[in-house]
Amino acid sequence: MDDLREKLFYESKNGYDRIGTEERMAVESYCREYMDFLNEARTEREAVRYAIEKAEENGFKPYVPGMALKAGDRVYRSNRGKALMLAVIGTEPLEQGSVIAGAHVDSPRLDLKQIPLYEQDELCYLRTHYYGGIKKYQWVTIPLELHGVVSLKSGELVEVCLGRGPEEPKFVITDLLPHLAADQMKKTMAEGITGEGLNLLIGSTPYADDGKDRVKLAVMSLLNDAYGITEEDFLSAELTAVPAYDVCEVGLDRSMIGGYGHDDRVCAWAELRAIFDVTEPRRTCVCILADKEEIGSEGVSGMQSSAFDCFMEDLCAAQGAALRRCLENSFCLSADVTAAFDPLYPEVAEKRSESKMNHGMAICKFTGARGKSSTSDASAEIVGYLRGLFDREKVVWQMAEMGKVDQGGGGTIAKYMANRNIDTIDAGVPVLSMHAPFETVAKLDCYMTYKGILAAYRD
Repeated sequence: MDDLREKLFYESKNGYDRIGTEERMAVESYCREYMDFLNEARTEREAVRYAIEKAEENGFKPYVPGMALKAGDRVYRSNRGKALMLAVIGTEPLEQGSVIAGAHVDSPRLDLKQIPLYEQDELCYLRTHYYGGIKKYQWVTIPLELHGVVSLKSGELVEVCLGRGPEEPKFVITDLLPHLAADQMKKTMAEGITGEGLNLLIGSTPYADDGKDRVKLAVMSLLNDAYGITEEDFLSAELTAVPAYDVCEVGLDRSMIGGYGHDDRVCAWAELRAIFDVTEPRRTCVCILADKEEIGSEGVSGMQSSAFDCFMEDLCAAQGAALRRCLENSFCLSADVTAAFDPLYPEVAEKRSESKMNHGMAICKFTGARGKSSTSDASAEIVGYLRGLFDREKVVWQMAEMGKVDQGGGGTIAKYMANRNIDTIDAGVPVLSMHAPFETVAKLDCYMTYKGILAAYRD
């Protein structure tokens, strides 16, 4: 009877029961590199810059339209410094399709408004507009740092990074003390902290004169000394507040990684490492690092733009291939995170279907919400293909669904790839505390996501 149960029943198993010492060492080595990436990539611009630096170290060159391409060539194209596409040319013609892995490198954050600086009762603040889906109360009373660029009228682009170094000052959004918060505590969690209340405290010392807004003047003077900017320059700036703490290991056993931006840079790094490790594949391998996924994949650097199509059309043109034939014969792994089952909040999960920490790369046949809205819903054939591939390549994997049917849901870039007539499925790393300023992932799941993408590239 036990043999029959083993043969006929399905049960996901903990990955550490399925790997040996050598692979455990590979997990640790891979995750050290990933932690370095996550520490450096605090914004999508920084992620793209870091990725290009590593890509060039691995033999990738900027693609120029009209460039001749042969099997094994490694090229990339940056989309305005905020998104990136890389390709390793395969031995088969592009009309027979490509293997694509697509992740996003933007994360929930607090963007500065275009006229952000103000003084109130001798304290100076920066107004923000939150980006992506956040729980606003999680962003108060934690150290924050500022990253981004300021575009001057002259055309010069000024890089800004404040608070990253260990000795640099940080910023904070204050909250009420419990002694005076009786009315606030009666509100819902969504109402207790408002969007307009997410203002960064950045200074308190007045400038030594008798005019008005002396603290604001002192702060602006410091910014002018450091970056040569004036208040008007905020009008053409992209400045972002992100959590000001380093990525770290979590747990006495050091089996997990905690930090800001796992969603979705954990999958972005898996894609990058996988495409770096590919040489002369059968089918052309493509890696996408997209922007704007957290707000619907809109805009010129989002997955709904034609930037990807233009890149692929150029690659196809170099071989005299038709783009539409390439896309219809292609396969895409939409490499995005999913919610890991959290035993502290079992009421929102359907435990049998939820992904679990340390059970490997999570395959999501569909995402969306409630009645499967806003999802591509991959075919049975695609799921079957991945099952066979991952089992052959000894990738630890699991099936996943994000929460109970009527509880909520989420979306990825998968539907935008599927809309291009590309067979697409979601797969990625399970995350605890997704979209929080400090998210947690399991090292084994990170490594297995890399291993799964590499298997798809090499198939």
